Amino acid sequence: MKVDIWSDVYCPWCYLGKRRLEQALANFEHRDQVEVVWHSFQLDPDAPKKSSSTQNELLARKMGRNLKEVEAMQARLTALAAEEGLTYHLDTAIPGNSFDAHRLVHLAATYGLQDAMKERLMKAYFTDSLAVSDEDVLVQLGVEVGLDAAEVHDMLSSSAFAKDVNSDIRLAMEIGIHGVPFFVFNDKYAVSGAQQTEVFTTALERTWQEFYKPLEVIAATDSRNCDDGSCAI
Repeated sequence: MKVDIWSDVYCPWCYLGKRRLEQALANFEHRDQVEVVWHSFQLDPDAPKKSSSTQNELLARKMGRNLKEVEAMQARLTALAAEEGLTYHLDTAIPGNSFDAHRLVHLAATYGLQDAMKERLMKAYFTDSLAVSDEDVLVQLGVEVGLDAAEVHDMLSSSAFAKDVNSDIRLAMEIGIHGVPFFVFNDKYAVSGAQQTEVFTTALERTWQEFYKPLEVIAATDSRNCDDGSCAI
């Protein structure tokens, strides 16, 4: 069973949704048979790698709100994250462009470290207030999850995995995804947004029941069955 997830490392709801899905998976009987695949999405593809504004200032301009309103909104989001065991420092988060971070996730995926890399990037941004668009920071984070520093540096110095990131984003547009997080279960069911854990549990169970339910026998054994060798040629 496969769960495809589109998200951005700068999206606070994406980190919240990740944790809620993980909680649903932890209690799912068939967890070991579920593959989670992360796909790239950029909330602001035109964002510079470095910004002179804080995240709250950028959000205030984007939403047409004053700074106090944004700070109150961020405080509520921080409290929601805390309920899921996450620590957000949105007031000190360092904004930038997430394209290279997404490329790093794709590199990590080639070593089976995709989820670990996604988790570390999100923690780096939301909890540790690190600049996850900075090359040195990305190399450091890659090493922390088990990647080779030289390989990460070489990847960031090239265009490696750029096509993969763009392909993810293009596919999202084709599917009709305009906001993240967005979860697709076995290409059949979708969950949009950081829904409650119970919603993810329902999606997992419904998908499993539809695609992996055992054969339903509608006729019992009788003398016309070829289970005794009488039909052998």
